[in-house]
Amino acid sequence: MCALHIYAMKELTQRELAVLEILWDIESGFVNDVLDKFPDPKPPYTTVSSIIRILETKGYVNHKAFGKTHEYAPCISKVKYKKGLLKNMVSHFFEGSFDNVVSFMAKENELTDKEITEIASLIEQYKNKGNE
Repeated sequence: MCALHIYAMKELTQRELAVLEILWDIESGFVNDVLDKFPDPKPPYTTVSSIIRILETKGYVNHKAFGKTHEYAPCISKVKYKKGLLKNMVSHFFEGSFDNVVSFMAKENELTDKEITEIASLIEQYKNKGNE
């Protein structure tokens, strides 16, 4: 059973995210299925199994039992995960304001003129969709 809310998302380590990326890719699978997708040198079976159980504890993965083995599947889509990460970052570092994010990026010279133009164009497109 999955009950992960994007505002209650717990931070993931790089290894946890690597395993979750594989589960998103294969949609569901056993530990060996996940292990097979790792590049060489592959981590130990026990490491992957432990990471999957941690992901399950954190609410990112659930399982179906087949005797003593379990088939695991993600509880959250990649899009919802990204959305939750972005919302948490904006909430924690930018007072919940996307305006503050864009302002920060512009002030820190992280946005090129081309990117600023593209952002303005996207905003205009979404603004016009609301008026249709």
